[in-house]
Amino acid sequence: MNHKLNNQPTDCSSTAVVILNWNGCALLRRFLPSVISHTIATGARIVVADNGSTDDSLSLLERDFPEVEVMAFDRNYGFAEGYNRAIAAIDTTYAVLLNSDAATPEGWLQPLVEFMDSHSNAGACQPKILSAENPSVFEYAGAAGGYLDRNGYPYCRGRVFSTIEADRGQYDDTAEVMWASGAALMVRRKAYLDTGGLDKIFFAHM
Repeated sequence: MNHKLNNQPTDCSSTAVVILNWNGCALLRRFLPSVISHTIATGARIVVADNGSTDDSLSLLERDFPEVEVMAFDRNYGFAEGYNRAIAAIDTTYAVLLNSDAATPEGWLQPLVEFMDSHSNAGACQPKILSAENPSVFEYAGAAGGYLDRNGYPYCRGRVFSTIEADRGQYDDTAEVMWASGAALMVRRKAYLDTGGLDKIFFAHM
């Protein structure tokens, strides 16, 4: 979505950014500072839902990131059920499913909230997702939103099979897509829960 920051940033207190973690201490140390830096000031909550980690994730969060809420599960429920449990336990209007290996730039959250606020019929949306290692190109997992071909094969704006496009601003718009990436996915919490959330049969991926 194309968005220009203004002098009055959107209040995002209706939103919780939920990061699912499992033994991702190194990823939290690397990526969480950017999420905190570019999210807390908007009023949004940041919640790390820990899937029964056995590394130092919980101690790292307590020691270095006290501004982050921690939800500690008793075991690893996987991606789908882990997020289902986390989103059921919060009380915000919107929830963002955000990968623990995702960095966020300044102003990343406001356009998502603005879109959902102004499109009451939308249950979910995603930003365009760029590669962390090479931000000039799109990320394989989701790019700028996805479609399915006639055989049910998924592809994205910005990636078809293994061909990944450079970001030249060609997808700086709002478009209806057939699927969005769980790497950075905003959902309307009530709609998510009313439709059953993610299918817990799919422990991870797909």
